[in-house]
Amino acid sequence: MLTQVAMREAGLLFRSADDITAWLCAASALLALGHTFRRGELVRMAIILDRLSGAMRWRAEIFALSITALFLAYMCWAVIRFVYESWMVNEIAQGLLRVPIWIPQLIFVGGVLVFFIAVLDELAAVLRREKPAYQVAEEERAARGDFSETV
Repeated sequence: MLTQVAMREAGLLFRSADDITAWLCAASALLALGHTFRRGELVRMAIILDRLSGAMRWRAEIFALSITALFLAYMCWAVIRFVYESWMVNEIAQGLLRVPIWIPQLIFVGGVLVFFIAVLDELAAVLRREKPAYQVAEEERAARGDFSETV
């Protein structure tokens, strides 16, 4: 976006800047999902889980993470299949930039896979009866007096 603005000010045209910007914005959102989840900054079932304690919370946490992992496993399969089909039919992007659409779509696959791995990692930690990273991050924020995530 900055390159497009600078080139516009210089009187130059950056063709397909909108397409490239859209793909990069989507990439930044998708590739950050796993990290955002582990930092406790995604919408979760904290409203319910925070009211539970002991074995009940542990079971609810496992249930929630298992359902999320199952959903993400299906999503991985569906997204990989979607991108594979784009590759098979040699689908081309509709913008000015003639790029096989499976190339920017690979970022979608990467983001979902990273998110899936992060959820599996948290599920494994909870099964070992460890605190998940998102709970640790929330507790650290609360200890600092940072309640911005709960607003």
